[in-house]
Amino acid sequence: MNGLSHGLLSARASGVLLHPTCLPGPHGSGDLGDGARRFVDFLSASLQKWWQMLPVGPPGYGESPYSAESAFGGNPLLVSLEGLASWGLLDLASLPPAEPLRADRVDYLPTAAHRTKYLRAAFEAFQTRTDHRAFDGFCGENAAWLDELALFRALKRAHGGVQWTHWEPSVRRREPAALAAARRDLADEVALEKFVQYAFDAQWNELRAYAARRGVGLIGDLPIFVAHDSADVWQHPEAFFLGEDGEPTVISGCPPDYFSATGQRWGNPLYRWRRMKKGGYAWWIARLRLALGRFDAVRLDHFIGFQRYWEIPAAEPTAVRGRWMKGPGTDFFDAVDRALQLIPLPLIAEDLGEATPAVYALRDRYALPGIRILQFAFGTDRSAASFLPYNYPKRAVVYTGTHDNDTVVGWFHDQGGADSTRTAAQAHEEREAALRYLGTTGEEIHWDMIRVALASVAELAVFPLQDILGLGSEARMNRPGQPVGNWTWRFGEEALTPAVAERLALLTRTYGRADA
Repeated sequence: MNGLSHGLLSARASGVLLHPTCLPGPHGSGDLGDGARRFVDFLSASLQKWWQMLPVGPPGYGESPYSAESAFGGNPLLVSLEGLASWGLLDLASLPPAEPLRADRVDYLPTAAHRTKYLRAAFEAFQTRTDHRAFDGFCGENAAWLDELALFRALKRAHGGVQWTHWEPSVRRREPAALAAARRDLADEVALEKFVQYAFDAQWNELRAYAARRGVGLIGDLPIFVAHDSADVWQHPEAFFLGEDGEPTVISGCPPDYFSATGQRWGNPLYRWRRMKKGGYAWWIARLRLALGRFDAVRLDHFIGFQRYWEIPAAEPTAVRGRWMKGPGTDFFDAVDRALQLIPLPLIAEDLGEATPAVYALRDRYALPGIRILQFAFGTDRSAASFLPYNYPKRAVVYTGTHDNDTVVGWFHDQGGADSTRTAAQAHEEREAALRYLGTTGEEIHWDMIRVALASVAELAVFPLQDILGLGSEARMNRPGQPVGNWTWRFGEEALTPAVAERLALLTRTYGRADA
């Protein structure tokens, strides 16, 4: 837990949800450099003890952090170029961007091209150095996943970016002779990828240490499923339900719900849990060990899937024709407990959706906090009452909203209809219910929601930065079911004013979430 005095999730505290790509900076996306440190300073000044992020792996399809090319590696876009310059590996002035990069959005293609150019230049400079002991140590300690991720990304680049099932059969099937030839032919590209991961890891550790000195812990996000087009599935095809061609036979998703009348067809391949059990869940334990070495606590996305999961035949166009299947349950978490020996496990159970008493029993058996979404509290569906603050248990994390929700301001002013998850009548009823509950006119609805979350008995309260800044739907991070146009929002340098920090600090202290 990195020695943080507030490390246990049972301490009354609050924090902010922000993905690092959303940070300001000159290179097209936020990263682990000065912008991240300034954000940590803002958190400290506003008495926030946690910085929660989305998954930080290399994004895949749709640029989604929940569809990463690796469950272990870091996102190359997060490597600070200024940090590499401080190592003496770059002269930033000598490599101007090929085209202007946006400050208000992450435009992934030009940003990746720009940053890759710099990473290559830094790698070339690094190769001329004689002391590679730290790099060699990193590569050795992480060889189990790093070797395959580096080869996967080098092969993917060599194949024009197509998914691994479209590579030549010998490489797709991982025949030893074909892999040996690829490692030889792509040696420089493989080494580049290892260097990028080394730089990510070193900069991450520097940022985490800086945050700890400022009294801020890091909360990560671990998706239960991994992307089909990933180093993990290519490296471990035996662990997933795949056909002879490497394509999934069944895929993940969730049944029709609040977000979609046809459910959500996520498309991830499903685990062969029985086979994983025979191997002692070794891949999963290694994944969790790395995550808990990187973060002080981790949110388990789609916790329900550990108890039961929605299986969809891969040929189905929607999630409607799926079925519930039994997850690994207590057997899995007992194995994790034995392996990690962290009591209690520093995990947050994202227990939204079609949860059953068995899901809650699994969560409570390991004393994991569940989550509450304040935006869900004012509707008329049968679960709405559980999201009202007076019904919260102490062992819970309350969010005004998450990356999948509209911002509070956008949600409040949504009029319903064809472009909404609600009818016009439902939107009106929820708005009126919120105003009655909050005792407000709604002029500063975002602060009203933050205040009631802070006042609740939930041990931890977390707010997307968009809600602290009072931004509307234009700042929404993700729209579930919409395949493009997500994950791009960024905020500007001028947004985090002392006045915002002071206001958040006052509320945090008022409701007992700051150190005495």
